[in-house]
Amino acid sequence: MPRIQDFFKFGERNTTAAIEIRAGITTFLMMAYVIVVNSGILSKAGMPFAGVLFATVLVSALSSIAMGLYANLPYSLAPGMGINAFFTFSLVLGQGVPWQTALGAVFLSGILFVLLSLTGTRTTIVKAIPPALRLGLAAGIGLFLALIGLRSVGFIVASPVTLITFGPLNAIITLFVIGLVITSAMMLKRIPGALILGAIIVSFMALVVSQAGWVAKPIVTLPERIFSWPSLDVFFKLDITGALTTGMIMPVFSLFFVDLFDSIASFVGISQVSGLTEEDGTPLEIGKALLVDAASTTISGLFGTSSGTVYVESAAGIEEGGRTGLTAIVTGLLFLPFMFLSPLLAFVPDVATAPVLVLVGVFMAQPLILIDWKDMEEAIPAFLALILIPLTFSITQGVVWSFLIYTLIKLALGKAKDVHWMLYVIDGFAILTLCQPLL
Repeated sequence: MPRIQDFFKFGERNTTAAIEIRAGITTFLMMAYVIVVNSGILSKAGMPFAGVLFATVLVSALSSIAMGLYANLPYSLAPGMGINAFFTFSLVLGQGVPWQTALGAVFLSGILFVLLSLTGTRTTIVKAIPPALRLGLAAGIGLFLALIGLRSVGFIVASPVTLITFGPLNAIITLFVIGLVITSAMMLKRIPGALILGAIIVSFMALVVSQAGWVAKPIVTLPERIFSWPSLDVFFKLDITGALTTGMIMPVFSLFFVDLFDSIASFVGISQVSGLTEEDGTPLEIGKALLVDAASTTISGLFGTSSGTVYVESAAGIEEGGRTGLTAIVTGLLFLPFMFLSPLLAFVPDVATAPVLVLVGVFMAQPLILIDWKDMEEAIPAFLALILIPLTFSITQGVVWSFLIYTLIKLALGKAKDVHWMLYVIDGFAILTLCQPLL
């Protein structure tokens, strides 16, 4: 039986068990916010908070442990931010898809992921999407998340004159601003777990405000208990048959594409930080890593949450020295106790998670600096991806129109050969989704 240091190749990657454990704890502290935030976002789709929390914890734990054991990489996974927004606000609330059917779509996109990962087609699709479009879509999803956060606390409200406007200054907005400043300061001081700590601090501040009667309606109330058994309210409640209908073709592919861009960008970026690359710069064990990522999406649909994906917060553990799968395993194990804390975590209100969503939006907007804004052939479709996702409140519309405009611009310039053949296939699905209301 191989020793732990041999199994994880400690000597080859210049690390130790102590370093890996510390790195795993650091990654968990940076990712822990997903437990509350993902459950909160999906609960807006009508899904039981406690059930989604259990699914979130289970997917995060099992996926991260699988990445450590199978791929021996320090990358942790959890339900993706941005994908959960697409699930809730585009599919369920926007298109009226039952959440059970949306879970079926997540499962099918995961199966598609597994098949394409095994055949290598996933790499072909990645190469077909122009880099500027990938960057614009990532940033657009970030703006979408920030908009959701600002809207949830009334910082931005509807206006019949200007479409949207600043909401009236009140106790909730004041708490949001204080929370944003506190959380940003802790993050800038590199305090581990700054995002989740900020959410906890604002939650207790909201409790004080509620108890003092400074708001007409209490923002939050104390939970009746702290512990409870895991809820199975959404466990294996997916509707695969409903997801196989014609009207769900583009939603399934949209889930696929959003997850695809997210995971590939994260793998490439994190591998560069960690130095875990092949000689040609390809991420180490990318085939195994992508297969774990695909499996994470598949079990997400089964367990009751939006698609799982690798998290860029894994870079925090890598900065602590994590270089092997033991880091991801430690992170995964630390998620497990939280499946018994749903009453306590449900105590966290929107005003506490809104600052986190805004800051995640900031993180996701960083790739914009990599776009060549002087190259208008690339900049125009990338800009459309950036603004259409938040302005249409739909990730699908951002994907569809940015892809189509990119292709049409190339055709108008007589540069049809510059468009990858796979992108024409993707454009076909984009046109199909635009024609759905007419069919």
